[in-house]
Amino acid sequence: MSEKVQAWVVSISMGLGHQRATYPLRDIAYQGIQLIGEKETSSEEDIKLWEKLRNSYEFISKSKKIPIIGPLLFGLLDRVQNIPPLYPLRDMSKPVLSNTVITNFIKKGMGKTLMDKVMATPYPYISSYPVPAHIADFYKLSRQYCIVCDAEINRGWVANYPKTSRIQYFAPCGRSVQRLMQYGVPAERIFLTGFPMPKEVTGGPDLEILRADLAQRLYYLDPTGRFWPYHEMNVAHFLGQENMKFQNERVLNITYAVGGAGALADVGLIIAKSLKKRILDGTVKLNLVAGLREEVFDYFVKGLKELGIPDDTVYVLYAPKAFDYFEKFNILIRKTDIIWTKPSELSFYAGLGIPIIMTQPIGSQEDFNRKWLVEIQAGIDMEDPRYADQWLFDLLEHGRLAEAGWDGFLKGRKYGTYKIEEVIRTGTMVREKSPLRR
Repeated sequence: MSEKVQAWVVSISMGLGHQRATYPLRDIAYQGIQLIGEKETSSEEDIKLWEKLRNSYEFISKSKKIPIIGPLLFGLLDRVQNIPPLYPLRDMSKPVLSNTVITNFIKKGMGKTLMDKVMATPYPYISSYPVPAHIADFYKLSRQYCIVCDAEINRGWVANYPKTSRIQYFAPCGRSVQRLMQYGVPAERIFLTGFPMPKEVTGGPDLEILRADLAQRLYYLDPTGRFWPYHEMNVAHFLGQENMKFQNERVLNITYAVGGAGALADVGLIIAKSLKKRILDGTVKLNLVAGLREEVFDYFVKGLKELGIPDDTVYVLYAPKAFDYFEKFNILIRKTDIIWTKPSELSFYAGLGIPIIMTQPIGSQEDFNRKWLVEIQAGIDMEDPRYADQWLFDLLEHGRLAEAGWDGFLKGRKYGTYKIEEVIRTGTMVREKSPLRR
């Protein structure tokens, strides 16, 4: 595992999910993570195009609550991103409109600046967004990989002619493997790695940090002792007997994270209002994640002040740059007991043993992320956030959140970063059976 590997790692600043998928790979990223649409990788014409697309995406993502026009705009975006039902199983390898549009842009020169840079030093190529994957495929790069960032994806992730394409895929879960095969990708070009997790959260290949943190998290998630009588031996087996003593060094931590485009920020303040008494008496720590959005940070700070909640009782996480944000988020997530968010790429953090409270999905891919979380029993739909001080603590006292955290750990995957490095190093990967190496 210690053998040094290097690869071109490419992402895009379109929300946070695609960059979150590449951040754990920064150690192997030759010349750092490349962002398509930035001056280091793109022509002036490409930069203007991506800026327009990014602004449009972010506006539409936040527009759903605008009367009349909001649902119409969002409906158009969702239609482009739509994922059809998986069943009945059928051949869906025929290209869709988005494939044609992307191909036309590539033929006109989109991505050439990036490819000139990459082909000068031919390391393996990893992208976390379909467009740079299609660009690499057009230029026939020999070793190219694409990280899938949702449980199920639309046809636009796959090349026009998948059987002759060179793109290989890193899939986060079994559902995404099914989708890729339904779209015509041969099984030998799909690696079920899991979503890449930050090493500062998991630790080394033995997951020593995650095992210690999860053991403590399960104590906080089971204040009335409903979970432990059923699972203590199982937990000790996987997490280690040395981690089975409750340190009791903090209080229950709940982290509410808005989407990368700043959607659903209002829910954060509704939660704060509902939990105000518990926050002020020091029995709960609430964290509000504003991401890269200064306007969301200001909204949270102002709202907390209006609610009469002092600054030092709620942590508001904001950073203007993605790497700074991820660094702060990874510190926070180690002491987070419950993630409350829309079912985006953070759904895969259930594999860290953190139960996910889900807001309403925004978009087709989040519908399927939600479905996956429910299937593995790691995600729970939120009730009315105005009464979070009631229903959330009912779940806590009945051991349901501890069960969800443990189910996510056993059934989700947390070894994605190491498995991706294994593929880059050897060209293949070992299929593991132990939950500690999946």
